[in-house]
Amino acid sequence: MHHSFRFYNRHREWFLRYYIFQAKWTRVPLIGGLVRAVANLYGRNVSGAYLLTPAEADEIIDMSSGLTVVPCTCRQVFHNCHRTIESEIMVSASRNIFSGERPKEYREITKEEARAILRQCEGEGSIHTIIKCRQDLYAICNCCACCCVPLRLSKKYGIGRALVRAKNIVERFRERQRAEPEVERSLSLPVEEKGR
Repeated sequence: MHHSFRFYNRHREWFLRYYIFQAKWTRVPLIGGLVRAVANLYGRNVSGAYLLTPAEADEIIDMSSGLTVVPCTCRQVFHNCHRTIESEIMVSASRNIFSGERPKEYREITKEEARAILRQCEGEGSIHTIIKCRQDLYAICNCCACCCVPLRLSKKYGIGRALVRAKNIVERFRERQRAEPEVERSLSLPVEEKGR
């Protein structure tokens, strides 16, 4: 599972362009409905985003031990506005599993810095989302209607499962935090110790 995260992280610009390219097929007669259905199935079962209130975003920051900030990939790829670029906050129970792939882009931050980024983005009119990749939740994105891929997929192309609201999202993140240290420990064990 973590290997798929690393693969996505290495090629995330390509993935975002592909999602928008694929979404345009929803407007083609006859096949558009099928494309939308497949995309919604993917959003529900594999990868999607959840809207966060400012209070929920703060609570998730409070629960996280490892925090890094990275440039917003949606804005880097699509350049539709001049809002803050360094606005995607990676969250982790202990350490960030993605920073090894792009160490120059990631900068460790404190909880106070993370909250300052949230407030700045709110002031610019951005929304908070938390991104789900397979069964994991790994990043708070602070994005805008003109660049945000999940928001554009939902509003412009009718792929509603790309961006949803879940009232229990903080509790789900808390459960993920409890599980992550054990997952990270198993990743760092030597092969012979894993087999015991």
